[in-house]
Amino acid sequence: MKEVKNPKKPLIYYYVIVLLIMLVFDLIISPLISDSVTTVTEVDYGTFMRMIEEQDIGEVEIDDEEIYFTDASGENIYLTIAMDDANLVERLYASGATFSKVETSTTSPILSFLVSFVLPLVIFIALGQYMSRKMMNAMGGKNAMSFGGGMGLGKSSAKVYVPDSEGIHFSDVAGEEEAKESLAEIVDYLHNPQKYTDVGASMPKGVLLVGPPGTGKTMLAKAVAGEANVPFFSMSGSEFVEMFVGMGASKVRDLFKQAKEKAPCIVFIDEIDAIGKKRDGMMGGNDEREQTLNQLLTEMDGFEGNNGVIILAATNRPESLDPALTRPGRFDRRVPVELPDLKGREEILKVHSRKIKLGEDVDFHTIARMASGASGAELANIVNEAALRTVRDNRAYVTQADLEESVEVIIAGYQKKNAVISDHEKQVVAYHEVGHALVTASLSHTAPVQKITIIPRTSGALGYTMQVETADKYLMTKGEIEDKIAIYTGGRAAEELVFGEITTGASNDIEQATKLARAMITQYGMSDDFDMVAMETVTNQYLGGDASLACSAETQRD
Repeated sequence: MKEVKNPKKPLIYYYVIVLLIMLVFDLIISPLISDSVTTVTEVDYGTFMRMIEEQDIGEVEIDDEEIYFTDASGENIYLTIAMDDANLVERLYASGATFSKVETSTTSPILSFLVSFVLPLVIFIALGQYMSRKMMNAMGGKNAMSFGGGMGLGKSSAKVYVPDSEGIHFSDVAGEEEAKESLAEIVDYLHNPQKYTDVGASMPKGVLLVGPPGTGKTMLAKAVAGEANVPFFSMSGSEFVEMFVGMGASKVRDLFKQAKEKAPCIVFIDEIDAIGKKRDGMMGGNDEREQTLNQLLTEMDGFEGNNGVIILAATNRPESLDPALTRPGRFDRRVPVELPDLKGREEILKVHSRKIKLGEDVDFHTIARMASGASGAELANIVNEAALRTVRDNRAYVTQADLEESVEVIIAGYQKKNAVISDHEKQVVAYHEVGHALVTASLSHTAPVQKITIIPRTSGALGYTMQVETADKYLMTKGEIEDKIAIYTGGRAAEELVFGEITTGASNDIEQATKLARAMITQYGMSDDFDMVAMETVTNQYLGGDASLACSAETQRD
């Protein structure tokens, strides 16, 4: 899709106009004014005395510091300095001079005032009005609200895209086949609406894309825009929020007005939770955000239909959305965009590697296994990091080693090659990591160890043991969780057995083991005392899965 942008003149354009008008005023108007002013010639006092003796003085005007006078013909005007001369008046009178005010300008005072003061003022006021109208039209237009319309606060700032063969299509999105199928149906409806109306079916008015960050929600929306071949409006939820109450609702109205004019079309609202949060009914609840939400609810399913306008929205906080927004009739369909599985990760790596020169030893299946739990954005970053590493090493092709190292970079950071670690600390780290590996090898419900390293990383890890699952796992037994806890504690146990003391190196292991043990009791019902009782509530499942206790303090203490 290609964005349609209104032609806007840059600010320098108006500065150039101002400079041109000033230049014209200086080169044309000023000379005309100068032509209407008689030239005054400055002379010394001796010349003035000689002209008195020769009786070549016409009119004379004596000031405290200056003397203006004309010659006998009155055609030329002269200026000289006033001197302390007691007999000057008698000599001038004897020479036949006339004492009066010498007019240095041949124009009338009114005309001089109009040309020198009023005309420049009128020019700049007119220019200011012209620039103000241009700015108002660019930012708000005539249809903007009267309050704040000059600043464009009532107008939608949605980006409008038109079909473009070079945009993103479904073939550019991998790892989310179920989501693509659901959205492909909407694209098909826009292309062949008669096929659905003949059966009596109608398309969903709204589709909500939910999932963790980086899984490709916005990219799927772009792919829909590329496939649909209809106008596509894109806007972020935060763009509806304004400093003046009512402006957000005005933007919603204007957005849907534009969309209806271009129907059939698609409207995409990214991060809709910025305006779609639940209304709590507390004091001060009638704020700008709630007014904007109410207007959005009305536009999506009110008395006036929005025929031909399909709403796409994306969020990673679906639990925070208002129930009135997510009900059928507004967002009829919720499309989960989850983290990709093993096959999906492999396909995503292939898509992002299309423009990369690859070596013959590259095996995307192995890289996909190593990157378990990675999102589409992280997989794209892995491919790019491998390409950057290739450039740093002055090689022409990306190898398997580059991709494997880039996975480690994403997981643990870059290698700290210049870090100075004592031999004793290296020994401690080595025995710590070997402890993890030995415990892993002795257990049956664990993933095999692929790599052990004691090279420090920028994440703060002095070393790590990498385990790679042979396939994706969606369920974990109680025994597997207990094995994981044993592996986490294996490093600390090795330190204590070999050196007879413990270090701070196991801090992250202890944190992960504690989290698993806590979840066994509070979330998974794997405790003999409480059995199948959920004592924690998980919120923000797509943003880290924060858990809060749902039991009393006495139960927690037990």
